[in-house]
Amino acid sequence: MRLTFLGKNSTPGDSPTLYASDQDSYVVQGWKVYANELLTQLDVPEGQTVIEVPTELFEHLTNDGQPHGQIRKFAEPIMLVTEQGTCIVQGPEMHDPEALSQMRMPDYETCVEVSKSSITALLEEDKGGPDHFRTA
Repeated sequence: MRLTFLGKNSTPGDSPTLYASDQDSYVVQGWKVYANELLTQLDVPEGQTVIEVPTELFEHLTNDGQPHGQIRKFAEPIMLVTEQGTCIVQGPEMHDPEALSQMRMPDYETCVEVSKSSITALLEEDKGGPDHFRTA
């Protein structure tokens, strides 16, 4: 899998990063979630993992031709929004050696692969219906 770097939100020691893949997906790199109070709110199937990223990370979607990167509704793969305004993202944990070789990832981070359509759907204005916004 080949990755295209879209952007990162860095502070010293932290590096949530967003990539587009050549397989119609996004790879989202973020902080591993260990907090039991968050994990107990989720059903995490085997093979999937949960990461935390700043909401602003998705602004880099404009580098993949999206008109904007503002998340307008919260649904899968964004499972929760924390009190600090970060997103809890769930998806299949990345194990592709080629993709991982293109990334620089500290031990306290991991990445998930999510379909482009699931992320771009979150950019659309919510036209009513149930409120999927859940806070941790």
